[in-house]
Amino acid sequence: MGFDMKIWRIVAVSSLVAFGTSAHAVDFIKGVYLQSEELCAQAKKDSLQSVIDAGSLVLSADGLESVEYNCEFLNVTRATRAPAWAVTAVCQEPGHLFPDTLSILELSPTQLELVSVRQVDPEGGQTDNGGTYVLCDGVAMP
Repeated sequence: MGFDMKIWRIVAVSSLVAFGTSAHAVDFIKGVYLQSEELCAQAKKDSLQSVIDAGSLVLSADGLESVEYNCEFLNVTRATRAPAWAVTAVCQEPGHLFPDTLSILELSPTQLELVSVRQVDPEGGQTDNGGTYVLCDGVAMP
């Protein structure tokens, strides 16, 4: 096999790897999720922005958002044996940028559970990406 053919195969395999893992899987989460039904009701009554401004985490297909904190979902891979996804993300808060890996499990059509590999010190004031999130019907990202 010639040098050109080897390069062609490397490029072809690299393209499959790069494009085979999309930033958002086709069946990835839809809508806006908050950490309780009460927060969803508040977002509908007042606004989602007021819930964000109060420090609540908002989950969407793009990532997690809060005041001075966000995690952008970079790669999303759908599990084949469970209603779940593995997600890599880049998160940032003032003066700090870090990677995170999360699993997102669909507990029901309206409830997701996130688990983060990131170690969080409860007394350190860090944001914990993990938890249960509830779908907020009729609420859209600002």
